[in-house]
Amino acid sequence: MASLTFNQVYQRLLRQYGPQDWWPGDTAFEIMVGAVLTQNTSWTNVERAIGNLKQRDALSSSRIVAMPHAQLARLLTPAGYFNVKATRLKNYCVWYESQGGLSKLKRLSTEILRKSLLSVNGVGAETADDILLYAFDRPVFVIDAYTRRLFTRLGLVEGNESYEELRRIFESKLARVKDKVGVFNEYHALIVHHAKYFCRTKPRCQDCCLQHCCIGAVIS
Repeated sequence: MASLTFNQVYQRLLRQYGPQDWWPGDTAFEIMVGAVLTQNTSWTNVERAIGNLKQRDALSSSRIVAMPHAQLARLLTPAGYFNVKATRLKNYCVWYESQGGLSKLKRLSTEILRKSLLSVNGVGAETADDILLYAFDRPVFVIDAYTRRLFTRLGLVEGNESYEELRRIFESKLARVKDKVGVFNEYHALIVHHAKYFCRTKPRCQDCCLQHCCIGAVIS
């Protein structure tokens, strides 16, 4: 069974599903809020929570910082774990305000910006990289559970690598890509789509466009 390269997996998924136009959001700040809220829930629920903030004209860092915790938690109820997420979102917005907002943060190098993001209580590596890639257009590859599952089944990674190891693997394998931000953005979205509908915990291998190159495929 011939294995695909990382770039070939991308091309095959792109041909199969087309552009995903991800990450949804009208502004960079809305994308940041979505990245914080999407932990442990579906995007549909995040959209409802963001909709609540918009209805109250509260989708800004200053409004969120000033809002009482209980009120913010109520607005975030659709996203689940609303008390935890209210705390995390407020932590993020306090940091965002203290750093001078988008215009000043954009001036930072990717390395320094990533380190600063990771200093925020409640922002882990995946959330930080979501924000870097989608809100700041930085060429970092986002690793999530879908990515680990799919590429382990394809035999392209071992599956026991740390987050940082996997991120470095993807970025090195795609080092020759010209539009890294565009490709990393699209690739991550395609992986999420494919894993949600086909490469599930219980996979639908018979309908998978990668089945013939997947060492983990089970075809009945």
